[in-house]
Amino acid sequence: MKKLIIRFLFLAVLLPVFVVSCSNDDDGDDISAPLPTIEGVDVGSGNNGIGVIGRDFHFEMDVVAGDRIEDVRIRIVQRSDDTYSHEWSHEIVWDEYQGVKNANVHKHLTIPEDAAEGVYDFIIIVNDTNGTVLEEVAAITLLLPENLPVDPQIRIFNVYKNGDIGDTPFYDYYNQEDYGSDSFAKNDTLMSQVNIRNVQGDGIMYIVLINKKYNHKPEAVDDIDFSKAIVYDTYTHEGNEEVFTFTNFHYDIENGRYFRRGPEFPIGAEEDANDPPAPVTGGKAWGNGDYYFGVVYKNETHNLNFYYYIEFKIEGF
Repeated sequence: MKKLIIRFLFLAVLLPVFVVSCSNDDDGDDISAPLPTIEGVDVGSGNNGIGVIGRDFHFEMDVVAGDRIEDVRIRIVQRSDDTYSHEWSHEIVWDEYQGVKNANVHKHLTIPEDAAEGVYDFIIIVNDTNGTVLEEVAAITLLLPENLPVDPQIRIFNVYKNGDIGDTPFYDYYNQEDYGSDSFAKNDTLMSQVNIRNVQGDGIMYIVLINKKYNHKPEAVDDIDFSKAIVYDTYTHEGNEEVFTFTNFHYDIENGRYFRRGPEFPIGAEEDANDPPAPVTGGKAWGNGDYYFGVVYKNETHNLNFYYYIEFKIEGF
């Protein structure tokens, strides 16, 4: 079983962009040559336009070349009318798309630790083999982690197979271990306790199970395709003025019992635990194979998303 990378994400709308194209008549390029086009652009996962210095940054788009892609690149450059603590810029070139007509560009890059905070131009460039160039420019904001309004992180992520709280878990986030087991079978019971620290205000979590064959691993709540995702649990918090730890298991210390627990969820259940429950049929019907299991959390007050996944096999279907 593999532990996948932790990520967090802000949720926002991509800021207005402008498009620049050019051709070089001196080199004999056909001035009528078709430009490449792009759509489905996400600058920052959840299309947030915010990057955290020293952490992962999501970028995705679909490209259709005018002829064939020469290369795809991005530049992060400072604005002439803004002030920064020091000069900084960044450029990445991806040439693995050379010669391709259509491509889904999905990258996770790290914002270098020497970046200066501030608002930047994020320039997307697609060079075509026919000599044309497409550019789109979006505004992004780079922040240091300590300047985030909240910073959701996993506190507890335990998974139990035919067990309960206090038993040896199938997976334990603290030890990053699976205790020798890497699969669930039909009629096994799945239980999971998830605690997310450093949250505030209003928020919602979904804990989901998704067959990897669907190539769907949502990184933001709004990106969950519920026709592919089996919901193990969902829970909300509202109006929390102080920073706290959000959990799907609530323990009443005074009475010595849980007043809210995650479900004991049978592998092969006819309905999931969404609100309202949805039948496990069609695109998310049970089947043998490798599954993602993880939590996707949205802080609605600060428009911030966070996710964490592991993987395991399901057998017996």
